[in-house]
Amino acid sequence: MNVPPWALAFFWGIVSGSSLLLGAAGGFFLNLNQRLIAAIMAFGGGVLISALTLELMEEAYANGGFVASSLGFIGGAVIYTLANILLARHGAKHRKRSGNQQPDSSSNSGMAIALGSLLDGIPESIVIGLSLIEHSNVKFATVLAIFLSNVPEGLSSSSGMKKANRSAFYVFTLWGSICLFSGLASIAGFTLFRHFSPLIVSATTASAAGAILAMISDTMLPEAFEVTHNYTGLITVVGFLLSFVLSKNY
Repeated sequence: MNVPPWALAFFWGIVSGSSLLLGAAGGFFLNLNQRLIAAIMAFGGGVLISALTLELMEEAYANGGFVASSLGFIGGAVIYTLANILLARHGAKHRKRSGNQQPDSSSNSGMAIALGSLLDGIPESIVIGLSLIEHSNVKFATVLAIFLSNVPEGLSSSSGMKKANRSAFYVFTLWGSICLFSGLASIAGFTLFRHFSPLIVSATTASAAGAILAMISDTMLPEAFEVTHNYTGLITVVGFLLSFVLSKNY
């Protein structure tokens, strides 16, 4: 049976986003050491850096050349940064922190945290849909890299939410909704851009890569370095290497 490409995009978007729920469960119900959470966050950052370098930017450059991929890359980072600054002013600054930095449930930051978490996940999901435009099936290495990097995001953030007295209902409704939106964003990535020129697809792929790198730099690595300090670089390199091996074998 032939599965429509949009259905494949939705399926793989859900698969990649489901690890947020897996990580959230670990962070909320398991009393994990904060150093371990930070180490996993650094590892996830390395995985994503490898994926956006070896998969996304390489493909963007191959399809659209230097100008389109460069403009898209910078544009994605600028858009993410501006949106992140706006949400940070409303209480979402520490949404990925596993310590006591997150505002508690008595504040009005809940919507900002939800939107910030959605902002972090959308670029990754769009990439999955975009990959189906050029290939008959999604790139397994890309999906796996996003899946692996989502685990520490959910883990660290939900651990911090629990310490901020957020309820289990709030935490899992948030991550469940983002998982669903991941699938929808993947559909959007395929359906909205499949009729556009290679230059636009290239710029969009690169913009997702730029947004992901800005997210890693602003949220993931600061959380990791605050606890793991001088080991952050080494752990990030290990994550990068794993993703590199996967990209060359799958």
